[in-house]
Amino acid sequence: MNNPLPRLPEFEYIRLESPQAAAAFLEAHPGQAMPLAGGTDLLVALRDRRRQPKFLVELKHLAGFDALHFHPDQGLILGAAVTLNQVIASPAIQAHYPLLAQAARQVGGYQLRNRATLVGNLCNASPCGDTIGPSLLYQGTLDVVGADSTRSIPLADFFLGPGQTTLQPGELVRAVHFPQIPTGQQGVYLAFGRNKLSDLALAAVTVLASPDPLASSGFRFQVALSAVSPTVIIVNEAQALLSDQPITPASFEAAARIAMEACRPIDDIRAGKAYRLGLVYTLTLRALHTVWEALQA
Repeated sequence: MNNPLPRLPEFEYIRLESPQAAAAFLEAHPGQAMPLAGGTDLLVALRDRRRQPKFLVELKHLAGFDALHFHPDQGLILGAAVTLNQVIASPAIQAHYPLLAQAARQVGGYQLRNRATLVGNLCNASPCGDTIGPSLLYQGTLDVVGADSTRSIPLADFFLGPGQTTLQPGELVRAVHFPQIPTGQQGVYLAFGRNKLSDLALAAVTVLASPDPLASSGFRFQVALSAVSPTVIIVNEAQALLSDQPITPASFEAAARIAMEACRPIDDIRAGKAYRLGLVYTLTLRALHTVWEALQA
């Protein structure tokens, strides 16, 4: 071991007074400047020398980055500086977007969640990012700021691969917006790791469902798989099956098989491909039954 007690490399801390100024600085220093919000992944990367930026640009104080607003007609706005513990503690999120809180609880320990942010978890674009599946199924849209422009990016169009997104150089995510949820919607986020605390998921499943008179089954299901492919998978074939056919144990088993066949897990030191495939089937089946019971309550 060359450096058993690694220190952070030297960098210059930059604090600017507007999102546009921060974006302009990042754009003017490509490869040298990085944004800093929670920093829970970035600081580890700095310590391990996987990242060595010359500048870190502080974001947490910028206007709109600490927003946490809910309106029954307009939905939820979460600023990029809102921590995971704030997400967990929010009564509005617990009542209307509970899967965000469920997923946030899976991320690290309490101390880490005091710094880590939901938007940071999204922008990190890890295949096993806990909040990505729920955020996708809740139809999240990102509010993106550039030096002299703004745009909205649906999360469905945001993720390109591990650590890769459609953000352009100099762009910052200011907030994520979730629209109003359907009446009667129920859901669950299930993740399985090697232990119950602070472990990355070997596989994770998100299921949302709500009554829908236009569906043949009377219900509309959404299914997302995390940690079993380069990006989160939306299992469209399983969703179609559960909308078009009567809801029975057999249809749930068929949907779980479809989910298992849709994923592309890897073999690594944490788990084998076959094990992850079995996890996807089991977690999907369990999630579907859990949501169905909630819909019938």
